[in-house]
Amino acid sequence: MPKRSAGILLFRRTGAGVELLAAHMGGPLWARKDEHAWSIPKGEPEPGEELLTAARREFSEELGLPVPDVDLVELGESTQWNRKVVTIWAGEADLDPAAVVPGTFTMEWPPRSGRTGEFPEIDRVAWLTPDEARGKLVAGQAVFVDRLLGLLGPAGTQ
Repeated sequence: MPKRSAGILLFRRTGAGVELLAAHMGGPLWARKDEHAWSIPKGEPEPGEELLTAARREFSEELGLPVPDVDLVELGESTQWNRKVVTIWAGEADLDPAAVVPGTFTMEWPPRSGRTGEFPEIDRVAWLTPDEARGKLVAGQAVFVDRLLGLLGPAGTQ
């Protein structure tokens, strides 16, 4: 059985069109990368946990904020390069990236040094245009941009 992950993609409409909320992955492995180094806030479900419940929990853990009280629509799933199956829900809401208080994780760094450090799960959050999001999101998640835009249709993007 493949590993699973679930997340929530927030979007907002502006005078210029739709913007998507994405998070730059934290820690030393991603520090100098930008292209394909961003992610939809997501994570793995606990044993027996429903995917939408996991998506809500992970959003809160990664961003330090509750999921806005909005209707969520499932955008389906996608298999990432590591074979993890990711399921994403989308909801329309505004959120101030400056209000984010990211969770942390511990890892050995540098590798094989015996030293561990604590790093933020994400180091920044930003609203991105669909074109920006396609270039910045990890490759297995870019499909959710197009699925969202397909649901919104031409009237939803203006």
